[in-house]
Amino acid sequence: MIAILKKISLTQWIMVSIVAGILVGWQFPTASQNLQVVSNIFLRLIKCIIVPLIFSTLVIGIAAHSDDLKAVGRLAFKSILYFEVVTTLALFVGLVMVNVFQPGVGVVLPVSGTKPDVAVAAAPKAKDIIEHIFPNSFFESATNNDVLQVVVFAMIFAVALTQVTGKPKETMLNFFEGLSEVMFKFTKIVMALAPFGVGAAMAVTVGHSGLNVLVNLGKLVATLYGALLIFLVAVLLPVALLAKIPIRRFFNHVKDPALIAFSTTSSAAALPLALENMVKFGVPKRIVSFVLPTGYSFNLDGSTLYLAVASVYVAQAAGVPMTISQQLVMMLTLMLTSKGVAAVPRATLVILSGTLVTFGLPLEGVALILGVDTIMDMARTTVNLIGNCLAAAAMARWEGELKIPVGADDAVAK
Repeated sequence: MIAILKKISLTQWIMVSIVAGILVGWQFPTASQNLQVVSNIFLRLIKCIIVPLIFSTLVIGIAAHSDDLKAVGRLAFKSILYFEVVTTLALFVGLVMVNVFQPGVGVVLPVSGTKPDVAVAAAPKAKDIIEHIFPNSFFESATNNDVLQVVVFAMIFAVALTQVTGKPKETMLNFFEGLSEVMFKFTKIVMALAPFGVGAAMAVTVGHSGLNVLVNLGKLVATLYGALLIFLVAVLLPVALLAKIPIRRFFNHVKDPALIAFSTTSSAAALPLALENMVKFGVPKRIVSFVLPTGYSFNLDGSTLYLAVASVYVAQAAGVPMTISQQLVMMLTLMLTSKGVAAVPRATLVILSGTLVTFGLPLEGVALILGVDTIMDMARTTVNLIGNCLAAAAMARWEGELKIPVGADDAVAK
C-alpha cells in the first residue's frame, strides 16, 4: 500500500485534494471554514520562502557573472519590452471579448449605497509608481514580501558585490550559494504539504461561496475564462512556438505551480516551486530569478485581461455607453496603474475601483463582481503564473542560454 502511495505524483495528489476540498466545502459549508487555518499555515510557509530564495539566487546570478554586467542590463531591457507587449495584447483580447459577448448588458446593479468590501483607491500617479520600486528598508520590504523592492535591492547589492575582490567576495558568494541550495530543499519540504493546503483552500472557498456562486454572474465568468483561454492559445502559444519552447516539457514543469496558483488564488504560493521547476526546465538561475519576480509586478497577463473585462462590464451593467476611444484610454490607465502592485492584497479590485471612480462609473459594480471574484481570481492567477514562466523560458532562449538536456526526461519537483 505504501509503495502504491509513493508512486502517486504531487500533481495527482493536488488534483485529489482539490476534488476532496470541493466535496467537503459543498457538504459541510460551515464546518469547512475551520480549515482556513490549514490553508493559512501553508501560505505562511510559502511566503517565508520567497525573499531568501529570490535574494540568494539573484545575487548569485549577477555577482557570479561580474565580467558581463552588460548582460544584466540587456536582460532587464528585453524583459520589460516583452512584458509591455504581452500585457498590451492581454488588454486587447479582454477588450474584444467583453465587447463581443457584452456580459454586463441586462445586469441590475446593487442599489446605491452598497459598500463593496474593498478600499477605494485613486489611480496612482507615475511618480508614486516609480518611488514604490525603491525600498525604504530591505527588512521592511522583506517583511511585506514586496517582491519588486527585494529584486531592486538584490540587484544593487549584487552589483556592489562585483566591485569587491578576494576572500570577502568569495565568502559572500559561498554564503548565498549555500542559502540558495537550502531554500530549494526547504521548498521541497513545504511542497510535500501542498495537497493539504490546497484541499483546505478549496473547501473554504466552496463552503463560503457555494457551488451556485457562478449562476448569477455566469456570463461574466464565462467571458473571462473564454478570454483567458483565447489569450493562452492566440498569444502565449505562438510566443512559445517562436521561442522554440518544447511545449510538452514546459507543461510538465509548469503544471504543479499552476495547480497551486489556481487553488490558492496566490501567485506567491506558486512562486518558489515555479522558480525551482523552471531551473529544472533549463532556464539559468540568473534569468529565472530575475524574470519571474519582476514579472509578478510587470507581467500580470491574467490580471490585466481581467481588468479590461471587469471595467467594461461595469459600464455595460450601468448602462453607460463608452466609445472605443474612451475604452482605449481606460485600458491605457489600467496598464499603467496595475504595475508594481502585486503585493497589495486584492490589488486588482483596488485598481478596478480607482479606475471606475476616475471614469465616473458606479462603484456598485465592484460589489456585484465580489460575488464571483474568487472564481475569477483562480483563473487569472493561473494565467499570471503560466505567462511569467513562459517569459523566463523565452528570455533564456532570446539570450541563447536555454539549456534543454538532450534525452532528459520531464521529471519535475516532487
